[in-house]
Amino acid sequence: MSRRAKQTEPKRADPEQADPEQTDPEQPEEIETEEAPPERSALRRTLELVGPHLNGQRALLAGGGGLLVLEVVFRVLEPWPTKFVIDALTRSLGANLAEPGPAASVQLLVACGLATIAIIGLRAVCNYGATVAFALGGSRIATKLRAQVFDHVQGLSRTYHGTARSGDVVQRLVADVGRLQEVAVTAGMPLIVNVFTLIAMLGVMTWLDPVLAFIVLAAILIFLMFSRLSTGKITTASRKTRRSEGDLANVAQETLAGMAHVQAYGMEDDRSATFRGSNDRSLKEGVVARRLAAGLERRTDVLVGVATAAVLLLGGTRVLQGAMTPGDMVIFLTYLKTSMKPLRDLAKYTGRVARATASGERVADLLDVTPDIVSPAVPVPLGPVRGRLDLTGVQLSFVPGVPVLRGLDLSIAPGERVALVGPSGSGKSTVASLLLRLLDPDQGSVRLDGHDLRDLDLKELRSRVALVQQDAVLFTGTIEDNIRQGRPEATDREIRRAADLARVSQFTQDLPEGLQTVVSERGSSLSGGQKQRISLARAFLRDAPVLVLDEPTTGLDPENVTLVGEALDALSRGRTTVMITHDVEVARRADRVCIIEQGRVRWSGPAELARLDDVLEENHG
Repeated sequence: MSRRAKQTEPKRADPEQADPEQTDPEQPEEIETEEAPPERSALRRTLELVGPHLNGQRALLAGGGGLLVLEVVFRVLEPWPTKFVIDALTRSLGANLAEPGPAASVQLLVACGLATIAIIGLRAVCNYGATVAFALGGSRIATKLRAQVFDHVQGLSRTYHGTARSGDVVQRLVADVGRLQEVAVTAGMPLIVNVFTLIAMLGVMTWLDPVLAFIVLAAILIFLMFSRLSTGKITTASRKTRRSEGDLANVAQETLAGMAHVQAYGMEDDRSATFRGSNDRSLKEGVVARRLAAGLERRTDVLVGVATAAVLLLGGTRVLQGAMTPGDMVIFLTYLKTSMKPLRDLAKYTGRVARATASGERVADLLDVTPDIVSPAVPVPLGPVRGRLDLTGVQLSFVPGVPVLRGLDLSIAPGERVALVGPSGSGKSTVASLLLRLLDPDQGSVRLDGHDLRDLDLKELRSRVALVQQDAVLFTGTIEDNIRQGRPEATDREIRRAADLARVSQFTQDLPEGLQTVVSERGSSLSGGQKQRISLARAFLRDAPVLVLDEPTTGLDPENVTLVGEALDALSRGRTTVMITHDVEVARRADRVCIIEQGRVRWSGPAELARLDDVLEENHG
């Protein structure tokens, strides 16, 4: 793991003993992580994020760049008709100019007017085309990057997700990636083209009058000094702003997710105070970043004003001396105004780039977290699964020096149903996580049919295991969509059969839309028993040889306990089943009971010999 990855990966925490306070957005550990100095500059890290996604967009972006170059050409040509008209009128009034040329005529005025319209029109068309090309290219790049980050986050282990602040992760995934369009395309590409504009016009002004061109060059050098002094401060302030916005998103996400708890315990004022505190910090730090950026822009405006005044003074003197014509001075002033626009844009884009770079650094920090649960480079083929499970000498600690499992040994025969009971925090749910390889043991091994899980392909392993949790997880969509997650390629007939076996049909037949009924966010429109039966239907549809049940009946009413219990009996028949439970009736359905205490199997034997009432009474004592 890279040094940066180690800095950003959260410390492990026991999933069974996790403290809700660990998600506090003001954790010192998190702040220290964010403050850690980057190994590479923020801008470089951001560009490294964007670079791989340019493939496929290069033609579009190159076309946009070409149009912007043409816009530069038309900007250079734009003041020349005005120069010809002014010089011609001056000659017609009897002035003796430094260079020869035609006198004013209707034909000359019409030609110059039409030329001006044509040049401005073509410049507008080029600008429009370039803007569309960059906007489309930037959106495509941001979409690909967001998908990459989302896939990466999904691949991170339960250890990471157990301690990461979900609101902040969502902020990085959505808002921070969106801001990268500014540094990649919306600001970055125009900034580069503005530099070319500045160089081109500086060259033309040098050809017209080297003395006046020196004034513009001096203004550019002073601007670069201002920019260098301000950019680092703007980036630092923007980094703090983005972190504050992440904290704010996390507070909002936690509060909305736990709204029933907040309202039941009258915590509205407390959560509002926490939100206002984060909101005020975000405001203050956002103002600092904006103030610094605005200061750079205004200093640039003053610099442009001083340069314009110097050109007026010196240019007027040179016209009086006959060194240049009035038209030359007009075209020079026009070029000065046009060339100073890139300076203003550079000042504006410098602030944008600094803010977007801070967002890019946050996304890079997330991508730098190295997944610790991955498939081996050359996985062992699993083949047909019989379902034998062996945990040998398994030791696991989430916090150094505080072991959760202490040399646990457990063997389960193919097709055997084993109930794991014991006190809360004894390591039962940790065993479930090990069987799915959501965690890896610090020492010892977990094997399926003699194969160490670390030698198997993760997708293949997890496709052979079905999980039913205490809190059934449902996603927005129909009931059928949620069942289909067990096996996406399943037919409609197979889904209906799974719904029947899991007793889902018993309540969907009374719904107007049946299995097509839309489930609200987190399944809040369904009862706990209904959600659990949908979860069981997924497991039926998966038809995996290994079944892991983690407190499947906890919190259900007696009627649903009976219905879910019947479904569990049907589901576990002929499968290797691990049941983690505090329910006596569920435990007695097992072939064998294992009592786990202090990270070890204290007793193992037939369910009818286990003193379950005593053990489970101790659990609740």
